[in-house]
Amino acid sequence: MNLFLTRAWQDAWWKHWGSTPGFELVSEGRDCSGLYLDHYRYKAVLPVTCLQFIGTNYRRLSTPRTEYNRLPAASPGEIFSVGWSEAVLSDMAEDSPGVRTLLDLAGQHRCLVRRIGEDVAYSIRAKGLFSDYLAGLGRGTRLRLFNRRSVLEQLGSVTIENWWPEKPVSFFEWLNEFHRERWGHPCFNETSLSFHQEFLKNIEHEGGRPDLSVLCVSGKPVSVLYNVLYGNVAYNLQAGFMEGFHKKLALGTLHLGYSIEAAFENRDVGAFDLLAGGGKNEDYKAKLATDRTPLVSLMLVRSPFFKLLYRIKDSR
Repeated sequence: MNLFLTRAWQDAWWKHWGSTPGFELVSEGRDCSGLYLDHYRYKAVLPVTCLQFIGTNYRRLSTPRTEYNRLPAASPGEIFSVGWSEAVLSDMAEDSPGVRTLLDLAGQHRCLVRRIGEDVAYSIRAKGLFSDYLAGLGRGTRLRLFNRRSVLEQLGSVTIENWWPEKPVSFFEWLNEFHRERWGHPCFNETSLSFHQEFLKNIEHEGGRPDLSVLCVSGKPVSVLYNVLYGNVAYNLQAGFMEGFHKKLALGTLHLGYSIEAAFENRDVGAFDLLAGGGKNEDYKAKLATDRTPLVSLMLVRSPFFKLLYRIKDSR
């Protein structure tokens, strides 16, 4: 069970986006990803019925990313009892038995299989000594993650605070502001903010522990990390930091160093999951990770007409 398969995540996603016109719930999921049908017209002409995981949407919506999706282990073939023209199953662990079974079933049902996306989720084994983990990093990475704490400490008093549950609104305001400075747009829109607050409130009922980590220098927030501990894994969902704070400091990486060290010191934590996605200037997660999980997104097509269209498209 991972964070994205919790009722807190799945139910909050469906609450905020499930009323989208054309959406039809198929299954809520228990220890697996929920499923729904998306009925729409592609380019306002071609009628499509697309089976998808709750937490994902192909073509029509942009929502917070849901990773490590999976079909029910006991009955993955049940998806073929539902009427769909195509199924888009996103961000599954590529080497999992579920994906291998899915490909076998797709062949039996004569589906066209298209590989429409791939990525890598990065994580850090947080067992043993933090010092041993640091020793295994490259010199430049170790410098940005840990060794330049002394530079930061010379700039003022350094504190790290968890703003959950007292100040989640302020936390997300800072996260959005840091993203505007760096990317030119906020991290979360109004609906996504509401989703995350709903999720955080409910994940505690499932044993999750939110860590809205704020790094302050002389009382002023300069970096934020959106972390949640669930099971024995600390998930880093988002991050933001003050652009151009100091030329010698990579604030976001430095802040991650504090959180990773805390994970090593917490006996309840076995891994710190950086998830998928890269940085603006470099693939910093790859440099920090001890483990990698390849993710794949597959499209299964069983409509003869759409099979023909996709074969023509893919041959170009």
